[in-house]
Amino acid sequence: MKIDSLIAKLHPLERKVLPELAKTTSFKELAKLADLTEIEVMRALQWLENKGALTLESIEDTFIELADNGEKYAKAGLPEKQILKFLDNTFKAADKLLKEADLSMQELNASIGKLKRQGAIEMQRAANGLMLKATKAAKEFLQTDTIEELFLQKEFPINESKLTKDDKVAIKNLSKRQNFIEKKKVKHVNIKLTNLGKNLSKQKIKQDVINRLTPAMLKDGSWKKKDFREYDVEINVPEKFPGKKHFVNQAVDYIKNIWIEMGFSEMDGNYVHSAFWDLDALFVPQDHPAREMQDTYYLNGKASLPEGKAHQDIYKKVKAAHENGAGTGSTGWGYKYSKDEASKIMLRTHTTVLSAETISKLKKSDLPAKFFAVNKVFRNEALDWKHLFEFYQVEGIVVDPKANLKHLKGYLTQFYKKMGYSKVRMRPAHFPYTEPSVEVDVYHPVKKQWVELGGAGIFRPEVVKPLLGIDCPVLAWGQGMGRIISAYWGITDIRDLYKNDLKQLKEMKMWVK
Repeated sequence: MKIDSLIAKLHPLERKVLPELAKTTSFKELAKLADLTEIEVMRALQWLENKGALTLESIEDTFIELADNGEKYAKAGLPEKQILKFLDNTFKAADKLLKEADLSMQELNASIGKLKRQGAIEMQRAANGLMLKATKAAKEFLQTDTIEELFLQKEFPINESKLTKDDKVAIKNLSKRQNFIEKKKVKHVNIKLTNLGKNLSKQKIKQDVINRLTPAMLKDGSWKKKDFREYDVEINVPEKFPGKKHFVNQAVDYIKNIWIEMGFSEMDGNYVHSAFWDLDALFVPQDHPAREMQDTYYLNGKASLPEGKAHQDIYKKVKAAHENGAGTGSTGWGYKYSKDEASKIMLRTHTTVLSAETISKLKKSDLPAKFFAVNKVFRNEALDWKHLFEFYQVEGIVVDPKANLKHLKGYLTQFYKKMGYSKVRMRPAHFPYTEPSVEVDVYHPVKKQWVELGGAGIFRPEVVKPLLGIDCPVLAWGQGMGRIISAYWGITDIRDLYKNDLKQLKEMKMWVK
């Protein structure tokens, strides 16, 4: 940028500060010479730094200052020297010295120890307490200045970087005494002109330039004779962070739109369900380890079960499926089904409970049908970098007499393609309520490796027939959303999705795919 063009864009504060930079780079002197407040000077310097005219370096210095006792004894002399002024070669009670030397008991005890080490006093115990007297060495000690006394006579504050070796020893000794020495950190700005700044500071800069047009100027026409500052459209401005949805909620909305665009209807439901709907209806055996307290959050009370003709005898059909297979071609789990176990109340462990409830409400005339859910589930997990006890799951079912495993892969491949993963594979797996069952992996474009994201499969007849009334293929999947979306923001610790750090929330990029 040309010098003339740059000068034309200078703010009035910059115009006042620039000429003074040729005389001094001291912050306080600049404020005085330019007749500005320190805040105005700092503002002008920051704008000039943005223009490349100078660099600002924040420097922190440590200064040594005297505290209350330090100032007191710098004038009156150290306590141990004051004590010697009131002692001679006869013993005197320590209590009497307290009043004569005007010392505290703490100061007296510290001074006695110091004098004893110097051999300047003798002590003895008497009926009326501790007795002290001066020795021959006391006179020499009294006449010799210690490094502590010499230090106390210096001019304060002292920059820590300018301390001598003796100064440091004195500070170490004085710091052991109460309220003698203070250390204070002081920040100041170091200003360094660039070649551009040096050139600018030598220019003749017009001061009477108008920064903004006022109604009064328009009214009286005086603006015609004024010189206006040019707008600087290239200047750096502070970054703004407008209000926006939490980035996880942005991802939730995006994922919901994917399934809606593919013709799916959304499922919804409560966080709290009976064990019957959450587990039994999905043919999870009642003695399955996942039902234990260490894996599941149970609540107090008992749930009512879907019994009677109004519910098409779903309870009886699910019970029979567990006990003997209920005509599905299976022998079931071969145990006596427990109504008490089915009546337990829990926080849902998966959104697949919504799939079970949805299937139970379908009629044959409703088929084919497709449903999805993106919602929270709860697991009694130990919290770490890859496990949460509350997290989102991406659930889906396709109830269609013509559906097969190829269709399942097609739906999931299309979903993950829209999520930024072009390669999807399925590996054989086992789940209590699907057969065949598969684990779904995607190829991570950054890590360059396959990453497991969730389970899928076709619901077993023991699940479908008691709920729907007929045996019909039902494609099903449940994917952990946290792992799917973390790569987009470069998150490696899944806890960072929900830590609600304000800086993170402000700076996190928007979800755009």
